[in-house]
Amino acid sequence: MLQKIIAFTIAISSLSLAGNVLQDAIDQAKPGSRLELPAGLYHGNIVINKPLIIDGKDQKAIIEGDGKGTVVTITSSGVTVKNLTIRHSGEEHEKVDAGISMKKTTQCHIENNKIVDCLFGIDMSEVSSSEINDNYIESKPFDLGIRGDGIRLWYSNDNHLSGNHLYKSRDFVVWYSHGNLIEKNRGEYGRYSLHFMYTGKNIVKDNVYKHNSVGIFFMYSQDTVATGNLIQNSLGTTGLGIGMKDASNFVLKDNTIIYCARGLFIDRSPYEPDTTNLIEGNRIIYNSEGIHFHSLSLHNTFVNNIFKGNIENVMNDSYNTRITENEFDGNYWDDYEGFDKNGDGIGDGPYNYYAYADKVWLLNPNIKFFYGSPVISILNFLAKLAPFSEPVLLLSDKHPKMHEGQV
Repeated sequence: MLQKIIAFTIAISSLSLAGNVLQDAIDQAKPGSRLELPAGLYHGNIVINKPLIIDGKDQKAIIEGDGKGTVVTITSSGVTVKNLTIRHSGEEHEKVDAGISMKKTTQCHIENNKIVDCLFGIDMSEVSSSEINDNYIESKPFDLGIRGDGIRLWYSNDNHLSGNHLYKSRDFVVWYSHGNLIEKNRGEYGRYSLHFMYTGKNIVKDNVYKHNSVGIFFMYSQDTVATGNLIQNSLGTTGLGIGMKDASNFVLKDNTIIYCARGLFIDRSPYEPDTTNLIEGNRIIYNSEGIHFHSLSLHNTFVNNIFKGNIENVMNDSYNTRITENEFDGNYWDDYEGFDKNGDGIGDGPYNYYAYADKVWLLNPNIKFFYGSPVISILNFLAKLAPFSEPVLLLSDKHPKMHEGQV
């Protein structure tokens, strides 16, 4: 908590761009002061090196950079920046030109700011125990691959990031950062809605990600929970809802993945010996592929999930690797063809998913174009009636649910 709050009001007009009045006020303010900025235009590329509160009240106070470097740099702990419009950073990726840059700080608050025309939105390097809440972030109008990240964590632990809206940025990326709570954020028209690298013990919940290339991707990470998230319309050749690569001891629970090219993408996960990943209570619906297994992926547990409306519920692109060592139990499969004679809501026989010879279309995009055509429909029928070759059992669910409402 800031112990000393001093109201410091600055009357300023657009002519202030001739000199950096805001930086002068910051330099003159005592630690713990409160700077309330009336509506107006303020010269950016400022540095906050002491505990201060800077409050724009209603986002009508605009801090504008000169198109080079970072607009607001924070190097002190105990800083609050809120209710501002921050815009017009530089364009250099190697310098991480950003709207707000935080370096080696703790207990900072970045709240309810509008950050636009900034290459990177909020860059956090060695930041801990801070609140990053309710900010709107939009990158520069560049092609997707050369935009900056909306939010970037680097060796930053135990932070709370909530209610932020990333629009047409590149990624929300978390590197070497642990113990963060990431909740109720929204990401649209980006690349990676949320991307983890070498992280652990993070919580990801109740986020909404639409129209991005990738929803959530966990790489080389462990001990994380993702629950209650909605991932929608991750399309294109790289489109997927939630991906795990070399990810161990994860819990994916109560998420909805809908209208994606691939719902779940699992690559060599879990990775650490004697660990499992729990995938429970998720709705994986109306995707091209429900689950895509890539490389050696064993010891995942799938319980009480709904697989509905997917073109293919399961895809395994490593035919010399069986996925039967993953556990499936109590899931709802919309293509289950069994009966429930005793009416307990559980299929009398297991749900067995086979790969027939006609599944060659899954690996050949030229053939995939004809999926749903009469020719492929006839092949599907003949493959079940009289298989061309011995079918391969991909998975077996011993207690399939008869109705999706049971899950």
